Formats: sequence, structure tokens, C-alpha cells
Amino acid sequence: MRTLYLIPARGGSKGLPGKNIRPLLGKPLIAWTIETALKAAERSPGRVVVSTDDEAIADVARSCGAEVPFMRPNELATDGASSMDVVLHALNWFEQKGEQFDLVCMLEATSPQRDVNDVIGAMDMLIATQQAESIVGVCRSESGHPVFLAHKREDHIISPYQGDTFHFLRRQEIDDVYFFEGSLYIARTSTLKERKSFYHDRTLGYEMPKWKSFEVDDLTDFIVIEQLLKARQEGLLKEGGPRPAAVWRGGGPGGAGRGGGGGLDR
Repeated sequence: MRTLYLIPARGGSKGLPGKNIRPLLGKPLIAWTIETALKAAERSPGRVVVSTDDEAIADVARSCGAEVPFMRPNELATDGASSMDVVLHALNWFEQKGEQFDLVCMLEATSPQRDVNDVIGAMDMLIATQQAESIVGVCRSESGHPVFLAHKREDHIISPYQGDTFHFLRRQEIDDVYFFEGSLYIARTSTLKERKSFYHDRTLGYEMPKWKSFEVDDLTDFIVIEQLLKARQEGLLKEGGPRPAAVWRGGGPGGAGRGGGGGLDR
């Protein structure tokens, strides 16, 4: 079974310009994900490919051991381009060269804390679940649970997000809910090309710990992740065993990214 480990990394970031090659604890941000993908490819063979429109990112990616066999077209490097468009472009490029993959594993450079055990663990879970077609990273929501949320009007009056009255519950009294944390997306290639989405009624959730669920969208995220990585290196953060979270019911929107809303590419 062969896997395409695809790392999307465009050059036009608005939230934190140049973030994909910004130094993080002594190496470019994208290097963390490339290293994880290369380790995964040693255990589950495939090709580690970076899809980018930016020559500087391409140079860094190659120096870290990834392949950059093509430069991404300009139309797939805009704010409106989805991650799914980028994945399908890469698959089509390889198919035109006569190369096929059984699985696609998309790893965004903005989630540097996920490691090889997460990738292989999620991949193994997908392969072992015959009825499943894809698996995505999820994290249990705590303060973001709907019961703790509110609407705010223009006059600053708040109202419950759900229902008509506020209910103050203890955390142990509420059901677990999860958010799409963005660290990994894996799918069987044949069905991904048909569905054009990682999210649907045959998608598994691979639960990630809270500290691994942060992703770099702006400078605040970068600073938080840098400190978390330092704490991990110092042994303050311990690995927990992977846990299956859920099979998501109902068709989700195409693409990938936090919230599942089409996933503007990183």
C-alpha cells in the first residue's frame, strides 16, 4: 500500500507572513511536518511531497528532504483555493505520470506538534475499519462546548447560543463534543476522488490531545506552540495513547481545515 504524504504550503499567508519557513526552535516551521512525514514513509511507504507556489518554501522543503516535483498553479495559491483543490491537483499530476497511490495523507505545516505515531496510528485505524473511507484529527472541546457559548447583540446584551435560558453545568455533566483540529487528514484515494471531501458519513475521528491541537494562524498561535514544544522537549507534556473519537454522521462540506468549512490552504 502506497501513500502520498502531501504537505500544502503556499507563500501568501496573511495572518503571519512567511510563517511556513519561519524559524521554530531552530528550524523552519515546515521542517517539523516534513520530518514527521519522512518518518511515516519509513513505516508506511510512499512519497513526501510539498505543494507550494513559493520558490523559497520549495528550496527549504527540498533541503529538509521533501520532494517538490511541481510548482502549484497560481489559481490554487489564492485565499479562495481550498485544500481539496490542492490535493486533487497533486493526485492528477502523479496520475498523468503513471503513478497511483492507495492513500492520501495531507499534513499541514501549521500543525507541527503531531508526530509519526499520530500519523501511523490514524492510518492503521482507517485501514482496520473496512467501512471507513477517511479519518481526520479531532480534539475534545472544553471551553468551546456549545453550552458555554453565547450570542452578543450590538448593544452588548448576551443570549444563550443554544436554547432560551443559560444553563450552568459542570463539565462532567455535558456530553463530549469535538472540533476539527487540523493536524491530519487521511483518505482512501479512490473514494476521495469521488467524494472530493475528507468529511462525510464514513469519516473517522482520531482524537488528539489538547496541546497538540494548536495550529499556526497568527503570531499568538506561533508563540503558544513554541512554548508547548519547549515543554514537550523538557518532558513536561506526556504522550497519551490514541483514542478513536467518533464516526461523523451526515455529509460535511468539502475540503479540510478547522471547522470543516472548506479549508483555506496553508
